[in-house]
Amino acid sequence: MGEEKILKDLQNAILTYDSAAAVGAAKAAIQAKLDPLNAIEKGLAPAIEKVGDKFEKMEIYLPELMLAADAMKSALALLLPLISKGAKGSKATVVIGTVQGDVHEIGKNIVSSMLMAGGFNVMDLGVDVKTTSFVEEARRNNARIIGASALMSSTIGSQKDIVDFLVSSGDRKKFAVLVGGGPTTKEWAKEIGADGCGMTAVEAVKLATKFAKGR
Repeated sequence: MGEEKILKDLQNAILTYDSAAAVGAAKAAIQAKLDPLNAIEKGLAPAIEKVGDKFEKMEIYLPELMLAADAMKSALALLLPLISKGAKGSKATVVIGTVQGDVHEIGKNIVSSMLMAGGFNVMDLGVDVKTTSFVEEARRNNARIIGASALMSSTIGSQKDIVDFLVSSGDRKKFAVLVGGGPTTKEWAKEIGADGCGMTAVEAVKLATKFAKGR
């Protein structure tokens, strides 16, 4: 199977929200010995960008965006391990997770998938993540960005805790802190001293790209 056909199959799998097809196309890329970074940047990334644009224009809705993200994750699970650390095209390392006391992960997972497709090295810490864990993992992995998701009004205070912890430890200038989730707003981000608020997954990726080289 030729490279052009494989790249087209990768794109179509995302655009049709088909995880099985995404896995098949990724396996075909590996079998054909395609550069995995090329498969991601020319196959998956353009497709998820199209999905993101459609979501912003309200041509599709959250269920479709979630299915596209799942298809993306399925393909990335096979392709990402084949890319050497520090490979050309990696924009920056992002540490992302859902804050302490909150176990919602759908939005975070979508953002993680789109960040990976966009060339970021993503360290997904999961859900119910302690404030100190965000900072410790960011230090350990030389991250430039910390992404903190909160889906409940009772847990958004933990986003402020991350910023406050960085300030008190003298590390605030080292990391851009981006927040997101249902109850968060741009005003909230400004109030707590965060660097931005991604109201959608697409906006979150745009913000990460802005801070890829640091604050």
